Amino acid sequence: STKMQLWNTGFTAMLSKVLFVSSLGAAAAFAPGAMLPATARRTPATSTKMQLWDDGKSQGKGVTAIPFAGRPDTPAFDGTWVGDTGFDPLCISGNLDMKFLREAELKHCRVAMLATAGAIAQDLFSFPGAKDVLGDAKMTALHDVAVSKGAMGQLLLWIGFFELFSTAAVIQMCTDDTITRKPGDFGFDPLSLGKGDKLARMELAEIKNGRLAMIAIGGIVHHYLITGKGPMELITG
Repeated sequence: STKMQLWNTGFTAMLSKVLFVSSLGAAAAFAPGAMLPATARRTPATSTKMQLWDDGKSQGKGVTAIPFAGRPDTPAFDGTWVGDTGFDPLCISGNLDMKFLREAELKHCRVAMLATAGAIAQDLFSFPGAKDVLGDAKMTALHDVAVSKGAMGQLLLWIGFFELFSTAAVIQMCTDDTITRKPGDFGFDPLSLGKGDKLARMELAEIKNGRLAMIAIGGIVHHYLITGKGPMELITG
């Protein structure tokens, strides 16, 4: 049993290092254009000025995420989409509506950002009354407790209710060319963060932070499955 414990300890340490190195590589994918080859940082079309980062030079038509593969040869990669880094190795954008794909990406981005913030918050504090109902459970264990207590059923009901409206908006956007709605736009901006000339920067910030959050929550969940610790617990030991 002692040998097994030592093996498990060594394996966990090695896996943590692998995940850490992998996260560094993933983060590099969202780094500024200075990390891209000079030949891939040509000034893109005027429409990509919305990208803002490095005056648009590291976004749009002039960027190739995988240098040896080139940019995807699909109509979707015309340099006008926010966050365009020329990455679509499977050419999914050539088989599905790009508006639908961007809607799905933004939805996953937003859920991942909420999930990451929630995973961190669980280690820092608890809301009044939550501990009485859910105990000290967190992450995947919290899901199981919430299911047993009936709380997850309420979440499913209300989230499903809101999804009905979002699904109707997406269907209209993808099937009616007269609809000018942008993917992910539900007119929700109570703090006016995206008003006027702020919108382009906020759109780019959302897509970049959302992509990073999708990677982050995947790492947080896998770390919990391996160690049983939340993200802050793992950092502080």
